[in-house]
Amino acid sequence: MRITLPLLLALSATQPAVAAPPPGSALIDFDGYLKLSREVRPYRAKRLLPLGEFRARAAHKDVLLLDARSAQAFAEGHIAGAVNLPFPDFTADALARLIGPDRKRPILIYCNNNFSDNRRPVVTKALPLALNIQTFVNLVGYGYKNVWELADVVSMDDPATGWVSTLTP
Repeated sequence: MRITLPLLLALSATQPAVAAPPPGSALIDFDGYLKLSREVRPYRAKRLLPLGEFRARAAHKDVLLLDARSAQAFAEGHIAGAVNLPFPDFTADALARLIGPDRKRPILIYCNNNFSDNRRPVVTKALPLALNIQTFVNLVGYGYKNVWELADVVSMDDPATGWVSTLTP
């Protein structure tokens, strides 16, 4: 039997198409992250707090004030009462140890881009890469949905922020 181009095309059309595996590691789901981010975006927009309300909520004993910056940046300064879990250390186990068994526990977050100072330890990040975004998305993705974020841009020199610094001016 002689195989002609029309016959080859007809035969190939009857073969099931095999989907190419997604590029990269099988342990990384970029499309899943984009989907989660799109789902979280409108939810996050309703959970932004002005400084006064943020500080008032932080004063409650059951609230966790989470700073996801590096351990060094946290050691150099942070909002009083905050605890540190650097973003690269976010795992299901690390978050469960820090937050505790109550997945509905209120969590308040802030990051570099909440501060106008643009100096250590809160150097401004590129706007689309502000750590607030990844922190919020990750907390919700790990099942902690009672997250609230500081909405305002403030100065760490403003006493209203409750900023504690180990750096000398």
